[in-house]
Amino acid sequence: MQEAVFLLVLLGTMSAGEALHLIHLPATSNVAENSSPGTSVHKFSVKLSASLSPVMPGLPLIINTSPLTEAFNVNSLSGTEFEVVTTGKEQLDFETGPNMFDLQIYVKDDVGVTDLQILTVQVTDVNEPPQFPGNLAKGLDLYIVEGANPGFSYQVEAFDPEDTSQNIPLSYFLISPSKSFSMSANGTLFSTTGFDFEAGHNSYHLTVEVRDSQGLRASTSLRVNIVNINDEIPRFTSPTRMYVIPEELGPGTVVANITAEDPDNEGLTSFLLYSITTVNSYFMINQLTGTIQVAHRLDRDAGELRQNPAISLEVLVKDRPFGGQENRMQITFLVKDINDNPATCTKFTFSIMVPERAAKGTLLLDLNTVCFDDDSEAPNNQFNFTEPSGVGSRRRFLQDPAGSGKIVLIGDLDYENPSNLAAGNKYTVTTQVQDVAPPYYKNNIYIYVLTSPENEFPLVFDQPSYVFDVSEISPARARIGRVQAADKDFPQSSTVYSISTGGASLQYPDIFWINPKTGELQLVTKVDYETTPIYILRIQAANHEDTSSVTVTVNVLEENDEKPICIPNSYFLAIPVDLKVGTNIQNFRLMCTDRDSSPRSFRFSIGPGNVNRHFTFSPNAGSNITHLLLATRFDYPGGLDKIWDYKLLVYITDDNLLSGRKKAEALVETGTVTLSISIIPPPTTIVTTTPRPRITYQIRRENVYSPSAWYVPFVITLGSILLLVLLVALIVQLAKAIHRHCPCKIGKHKKPLMKKGEMKKTKREVVVDTIRLSTVFDGEATDPVTGAKYEFNSKTGARKWKGSLMQMSSWKESSRQGAAASSAVSAGGTGPPRSTDEEGDGPSGQAQAADAGPGSRNHDGKPGTPKNRDPALKSRASPKPPPGK
Repeated sequence: MQEAVFLLVLLGTMSAGEALHLIHLPATSNVAENSSPGTSVHKFSVKLSASLSPVMPGLPLIINTSPLTEAFNVNSLSGTEFEVVTTGKEQLDFETGPNMFDLQIYVKDDVGVTDLQILTVQVTDVNEPPQFPGNLAKGLDLYIVEGANPGFSYQVEAFDPEDTSQNIPLSYFLISPSKSFSMSANGTLFSTTGFDFEAGHNSYHLTVEVRDSQGLRASTSLRVNIVNINDEIPRFTSPTRMYVIPEELGPGTVVANITAEDPDNEGLTSFLLYSITTVNSYFMINQLTGTIQVAHRLDRDAGELRQNPAISLEVLVKDRPFGGQENRMQITFLVKDINDNPATCTKFTFSIMVPERAAKGTLLLDLNTVCFDDDSEAPNNQFNFTEPSGVGSRRRFLQDPAGSGKIVLIGDLDYENPSNLAAGNKYTVTTQVQDVAPPYYKNNIYIYVLTSPENEFPLVFDQPSYVFDVSEISPARARIGRVQAADKDFPQSSTVYSISTGGASLQYPDIFWINPKTGELQLVTKVDYETTPIYILRIQAANHEDTSSVTVTVNVLEENDEKPICIPNSYFLAIPVDLKVGTNIQNFRLMCTDRDSSPRSFRFSIGPGNVNRHFTFSPNAGSNITHLLLATRFDYPGGLDKIWDYKLLVYITDDNLLSGRKKAEALVETGTVTLSISIIPPPTTIVTTTPRPRITYQIRRENVYSPSAWYVPFVITLGSILLLVLLVALIVQLAKAIHRHCPCKIGKHKKPLMKKGEMKKTKREVVVDTIRLSTVFDGEATDPVTGAKYEFNSKTGARKWKGSLMQMSSWKESSRQGAAASSAVSAGGTGPPRSTDEEGDGPSGQAQAADAGPGSRNHDGKPGTPKNRDPALKSRASPKPPPGK
């Protein structure tokens, strides 16, 4: 154990003798203040360890200072030699900074052996020359305003770094003497003269020196600049004050150029501004260049320039927009008149109406009253007229005197003169109005002379009277004839025709109409020869000047335009089937009349309906009275005749007295008569009369809704809802009242209301509701069997006996039949009751309706109600009439 301890001690001793360490450290060194960068402070070396391991790169290194500073650094001289130098990063000042620094220098080799030593650096004091502070040390610019009074200009100050208490005075001197400046010993700079920037120097260079008590010195430069101020007014350099310019210069035209200069402009960046202070609308000035331009039209002939052509302006020049110096100048523009307006007139086209009988020498137009020249000065505003010209006007019109513009008539203007008519009585006169000064403007003037006609001739019809014929069958608007009136005056004015008197009747106030433009006479309605055969009319013609009348006679020509009229026009006949041939049927005859035909001109014929030609008229021509005869007998048993009712259409023609050739050309009128003939069968024939039909009416009502009446369903729906709400409320109140007053219990019925099978035994009730309608009978006939008369309805075939006895028997029979039918209905059967109308007559239906009417009762003995009535009876249709009735 002891041996091991001894070995460790021995190794430590050996390693301590060969360890890495700094030589010449620790140590103390001095360095002068204000030393320049790189000044050597202390040199030292490094002794390597026994292993000779080199120092690590970047070492030795100052790792700490006291106080902290960056003024020192370690530089390598060789692998083991080093020195401490100043860096210049911090100024070493004995008077103001620390005087001693402790630097810790650290070193380490590659094997990790280190060493740390301290170097003490002492800053030594050095005597320094005076110094100028701040920018003054580099040189200073001083500024003195021109015009300033001589005196104090600047105080130069310096300091001695060695004199921290500032007790040692310093001396100041001007190295280069100047007449304009002086300096006192304490550094005060004085100006000895006044300065004018425009007249003298603009700047001065001075060198100032300062000395301490030991003779150390320092110097700096001062540059004194003289500041130019705006103390001079601008001066106008343009000599012109009066400008003469012509009128009508375009906008933007340069009419003057105002120039000025500023004495203060040298050395300054200022500029001059121009403006016009006088209010005007004609000129404007460029504020930078002083150029005056036209801003508005210069019209010497209008407005204020016509009275005063001189325009005076005041021009203002300034050396800055606000404040500064300014100057003013008066200039005048004189606007000269030029011939820029041609001679003109209020209008260049004239239309003159001259009466055709105007006298020669008549003044037609004086152009001087309507022509003028707007130029303001002579001769620019003077004009004259050229000689008139124009086709056909040379011998009719003249300017007298020449160039005066007075147009007079020298020729004939008769409207009806053929030569004037060839010219259309219209003449064109052309002249010119022109200036008497260059450039001799001209304008054409056109004068249209129109001759106005005068009423020299009367309005006359081409005939003294007129006679026209018109047929009475001529339709409305038929042409009757034409009247015509005219006069010899030109131009021919339109003539208007009218009917002044005549041409009226009691029925028509105007029978004739005349075309107001052509004079053509026409019918308004048909005329009737039998009423008025002749009409006398008075027709008037009128134009703008005259009126004239003429008599017109209209003769109505008779024509066969009336149809024969017979009595009776229609008739019903009933004849037995065995009537003898040649018999006048019921003594029937036709009596005919015709207003425009003779009684012997009638001819009778039977048209459709005369089957087998059983009927004829006698006489059939040559008389206005004829009789109906049976021409051939009837043959029903043999099958030749099958029609029992004949409807004959009888034609009555008024052409009996005309020959065959005239019938084709003449107007023939035909009248008609309708005859209804019923053939009565022999007595052995049973004629079944049609009973009066029982008519049951169904009334159907339909409500057609219109979209425009939208409010109707809305109001109905709203009212229904309100009514329903009210009804529900009443039912609820009623139920509550019953519940309060009747608290009895409601039990179930033990027995059913009706046993099974009882429904089959229940008798059905039938109630017939019949509406009785009175039938209208429009015909009357005789029953061939009984000879009794009866009435019938031609549309439905219903018949009614005219005798009271037969009618009563029919009523009794129908009553019995109705009772039988009623008992059959009540006896049984679930089917509907049958009607006996198919075999019975009308009264049976009435009896049945009476039995089933409001007086009938049901099985319970109660009167029948509409709810118990059988709807089948209501919907039954009335029976159809038998064919042929």
